[in-house]
Amino acid sequence: MTKISLTRSAGRAGLAAAAAGLLAFGLAAPAAAEAAHGEYTGNAETGVSVRMNGDTVGTNLFNLELEDGTVLTAYCIDLETGIRSGAGYDESAWENYPGRGDFAEPAKVHWILQNSYPEITADELAAAAGVDNPRFGDAEALGATQAAIWHFSNGAEMTGEGRNGVTEVYEYLIGAAEDLPQTAEPDASLSITPETAEGAPGGVVGEFEIASSASDIPVTLGENVPDGVELVDLETGEPVSAVNDGDTVGFTVPEGTADGSASFSLSTTATVEVGRLFMGDEESSPTQTLITAEGGETEVSASATASWVLGEEPSEEPSEEPSEQPSEEPSEEPSEQPSEQPSEEPSEQPSEPADDNNSPSLPVTGGALAGLVAAGVAALGAGAGAIYLSRRRKAADTSDVEG
Repeated sequence: MTKISLTRSAGRAGLAAAAAGLLAFGLAAPAAAEAAHGEYTGNAETGVSVRMNGDTVGTNLFNLELEDGTVLTAYCIDLETGIRSGAGYDESAWENYPGRGDFAEPAKVHWILQNSYPEITADELAAAAGVDNPRFGDAEALGATQAAIWHFSNGAEMTGEGRNGVTEVYEYLIGAAEDLPQTAEPDASLSITPETAEGAPGGVVGEFEIASSASDIPVTLGENVPDGVELVDLETGEPVSAVNDGDTVGFTVPEGTADGSASFSLSTTATVEVGRLFMGDEESSPTQTLITAEGGETEVSASATASWVLGEEPSEEPSEEPSEQPSEEPSEEPSEQPSEQPSEEPSEQPSEPADDNNSPSLPVTGGALAGLVAAGVAALGAGAGAIYLSRRRKAADTSDVEG
């Protein structure tokens, strides 16, 4: 089993830093990642092939080895994506399903996992479905169960005739599946949401929610927690030394406490329950999403940090007074007096340096251009007048000769 690499650890540290940055801008930090991590290490069992949506597809139960060596088995809930050899997986929530297509009806998938193979034996499954076929064994039970899961996870249909009772068991499972009261998503093995929080002294900093399948999880405070700062239950206000699923805690920070931070961590043995989703981690190429078919006990841990800044709230008052004083008084008086005198005198002066031999020539604009146009019109008028007078003289001379 390969432990978490240094690259993955650095990536998670970067995620925590990014979360703190988001909080600094007033945005919500992302939810803490679930605590169980594993790796696909091969197939646990192979079932019969089935035809789904016209295509023949193999069926398998997959081995998912967790960091402490615990091995879980899991089904595929992403019909359109293949599994990658050695892919890393993180435990996650149903709502984070990343596969192609919708995770259509997760509660019914959960019912199938609880009422089908390997949670019950092949013989028990055949009996529940009313199938009396001696050839219906583990491979057939696995194939029928996987086909029924794909029906509800990806909206797929079995289009071929399964042998030895596979079709009959598939039809039984999709017909019997229901949303039982207990089919709400199973608890995470351990998570804290969010991972980071920020605030100011004089109150509670952070609202950390605990989710876990374990109970009475001991709390370990980080080093150098300032005097007077305590981790408390937000409902009772009492200091806590252990937490349970659904608890919400935060740090009380007395007024006047210097800028700082405090953290806490949880570590326990918890159950990764049937129906927990595992998706490929950020280091893996796209790989099919898995859902646990059998639960198992594993060592898990999680942590969270709260930080506070003493001068956070008073920083708003000075920002308003300076913004009004300079913007009103200097903006009106200087705007009237200088606006008239400099606007006329400078407008004529800059046009004079165009005659200076040491100055670069400038484009002809404004009054200079109007003068040139007027001179051109006058010249045209004078020429036309001269031609007219010349023709009049000629006509007069001619009339004298004839007369």
